[in-house]
Amino acid sequence: MTEPRLKEVAVVDVTFGNNVTVVQPANLYGCAIGDDVFVGPFTEIQKGVEIGARTKIQSHSFICELVEIGEDCFIGHGVMFTNDTFSIGGPARGNKSLWRATRIGNRVSIGSNVTLLPVQICDDVVIGAGAVVTRDILISGTYVGNPARLLRSNGSMATELDQRG
Repeated sequence: MTEPRLKEVAVVDVTFGNNVTVVQPANLYGCAIGDDVFVGPFTEIQKGVEIGARTKIQSHSFICELVEIGEDCFIGHGVMFTNDTFSIGGPARGNKSLWRATRIGNRVSIGSNVTLLPVQICDDVVIGAGAVVTRDILISGTYVGNPARLLRSNGSMATELDQRG
């Protein structure tokens, strides 16, 4: 039996704005973090990720490559971003050309334990805890459920719990 290769958590090759707080342990590498951002413990932010100013990322969240998060966002505890849609029936296994990007707008609040497939989310959206976002969100409002559906737009109840389009 051979000894395992142990790697330490680290913050490597990160571009930080002013007044950033990172609570250790955290694994951040090759990403860009804007001004006044908070990153909670047990969080991983991978290379190429961009986090906008004044965004708060709570503990145990995973932000994979090809994710861009806007300004003034809130990422709850245990939020998971994905970039591999298993488009070939299983993992891309290192074939990054099969990965897809996620773009989160400004003033987006993502509740605890949300899972996001590669999607685009417009500004001024709230995603309820535990939701699974499987498609783009193009209308500002509140989304809940699995799959996430529009609950409320512009302060009023939606006539259907579904975003069409």
